[in-house]
Amino acid sequence: MIIIGEKINGSIPVVADAIARRDSDFIKERARLQTDAGATFIDCCASVPENQEVETLHWMIDCIQSVTDLPISVDSPSADVLVEAYKFCKRPGLFNSVSGEGDKIDKIFPIMAANPGWEVIALLSDDTGIPKSAADRLKVFDKIMAKAKEYGISPNRIHIDPLVEMLCTSENGIETNTEVISSVREQYPSIHITAAVSNISFNLPVRKMINFGFTVLAMNSGLDSAILDPTNRDLMGLIYATEALLGLDDYCMEYISAYREGLFGPVKN
Repeated sequence: MIIIGEKINGSIPVVADAIARRDSDFIKERARLQTDAGATFIDCCASVPENQEVETLHWMIDCIQSVTDLPISVDSPSADVLVEAYKFCKRPGLFNSVSGEGDKIDKIFPIMAANPGWEVIALLSDDTGIPKSAADRLKVFDKIMAKAKEYGISPNRIHIDPLVEMLCTSENGIETNTEVISSVREQYPSIHITAAVSNISFNLPVRKMINFGFTVLAMNSGLDSAILDPTNRDLMGLIYATEALLGLDDYCMEYISAYREGLFGPVKN
């Protein structure tokens, strides 16, 4: 599983406070913790007004890169900000994100064509918003993949986000998500499929139980990438266990190795 560590995001109040105070030690510690916990990428989202975003991301990215060599997921709703902020990264990372909305793809895909190491999260939304049905989300997916072909972006550089919505307000539970994930995986075996796992449980009690159940169901449908808290040892253990149960971990070697390294299970003194 590709783990995109979610803990350096200005939408989190304690992170917003650290950003406002330019508390570099706080940002660095969160980067270290996620690296040690087994993250693949470190997400970096400022969540400040757009006219402050490039400068803020520059500072945040510098903090992260001073303590870890993990690639960065540069996170902004603005393609214009992404176009500037990715330049601060020392190594190729992940654009978070594009969608079928406006001209975002036509701003980011040319950069990816010129920088083959970069990957991208692509949201299945467009100018109409988030489509309600799986069929309509898959129409957005088809348009995104047509653009990828036009720019020469191979499927294995794309992380498709089917857009997980709150379970408590969803009309059909996770049926739409699992249908989209299964269809995308069937069409493009090498593509990545990602999700912000915790979105499913907003406004519900004991959210971790919903998150755990969704993670297993989504992985069974083809999810191989997730935006989550890698320091959550129970969730990480669940992911390693699910990969083993799905036959994605030969002889359970990754599961055993992760346990021995202390990435999940009882805290070892």
